[in-house]
Amino acid sequence: MPIIVNIDKCTGCKECLASCPFDAIVIKEEKAFINEYCQICMACINSCPEGAIEEVGEEVSKKSQDFLEHKGVWVFAEQRSGKAASVSYELLGTGRRLADELNVELSVVLLGASEEEAQELIRWGADKVYFCDDPIFERFNDEPHSQLLSSLINTYRPEIVLAGATPIGRSFIPRVAVRLGTGLTADCTSLLIDRETRNLLQVRPAFGGNIIATILCPNHRPQMATVRPRVMKRGEYIEGKKGEIIYIKADNLSSRTKVIDTIKEISEIAVNLQEADIIVSGGRGLGSARGFKLLEELAKLLGGAIGASRCAVDEGWISYSHQIGQTGKTVCPKLYIACGISGAVQHLVGMQTSDIIVAINKNPEAPIFNVATYGIVGDLYEIVPLLIKKVKETQGHREAEKR
Repeated sequence: MPIIVNIDKCTGCKECLASCPFDAIVIKEEKAFINEYCQICMACINSCPEGAIEEVGEEVSKKSQDFLEHKGVWVFAEQRSGKAASVSYELLGTGRRLADELNVELSVVLLGASEEEAQELIRWGADKVYFCDDPIFERFNDEPHSQLLSSLINTYRPEIVLAGATPIGRSFIPRVAVRLGTGLTADCTSLLIDRETRNLLQVRPAFGGNIIATILCPNHRPQMATVRPRVMKRGEYIEGKKGEIIYIKADNLSSRTKVIDTIKEISEIAVNLQEADIIVSGGRGLGSARGFKLLEELAKLLGGAIGASRCAVDEGWISYSHQIGQTGKTVCPKLYIACGISGAVQHLVGMQTSDIIVAINKNPEAPIFNVATYGIVGDLYEIVPLLIKKVKETQGHREAEKR
């Protein structure tokens, strides 16, 4: 830590306590101590009348040399049933942008899929693919995944490592960060580069979604982050793009467990919100569960899926598998129709990247209108039936034209 308390000088006067905005100073046995909450704002240094709080120099040259050895952006491409998951391609879009800003290569780690999948990742923007098709990776298991990825990072030393905030990513990426002794920011919604320091600016909701925090990992490499599916946009697909596939052997990997089989949850099959192009979503403004019957009719006509805010789920009007937001699913459909949803930041985090957002709400001051492409102020029980009627008329005309 760059700030310390010189115990020999400290008199325990407590003058420093009021100066710290992060409550990072505590008094123990009549001496001041700085804890892990310190954000190195330096406010306490001038407040000490005895000059007991000091800034200490880090081994800057050693740190700089170590940082120079870390170069490149990596994406972990998780696979399911031999196919790279869609979040992998979303991460490639962001990874490509970050790599171009840093003027470095973009690499992907693919474990357990086919060589054709590796070629597809190159066409979506990767310069290199570290590929291992050992049978141990056919089904996901924390231990071999974390062992091999940690080994690869220690060998090739990237400066940034990204993964999906999926059940797989959330399960083993923290293990990798611990093995490497570096930081990890989970559930990021935006990733940027500070070009002066080459630090990754990792943006995510915090304190229950009430604030947006920007998190840095300035003293360790690699910088690691997980990103929720459907938050980032895919990059450019280049049919003839060439890249390098580096074949990795799975030597000396061990696991205390064996995955016998993987069974999909029934609700995930029935409600595939993250892949839906059209979502009709309801919130507290529906007033009761009967409102979802109306929304289901509209969604069925449009060929879409049903979503919900946390309020509607908490009321018991619809199951959790439909929940969208910080504590539910993150979606990015072509069309998102929000009915009776006020637009709390926790919900916006899960749907604000939708291509077109239509908001229907009685309250003209509802926050949902701040992100909506089109806003309709009015009673959803009057507006939605009109929409249903209009869609039916349009579909009827199309059927008549076909005849």
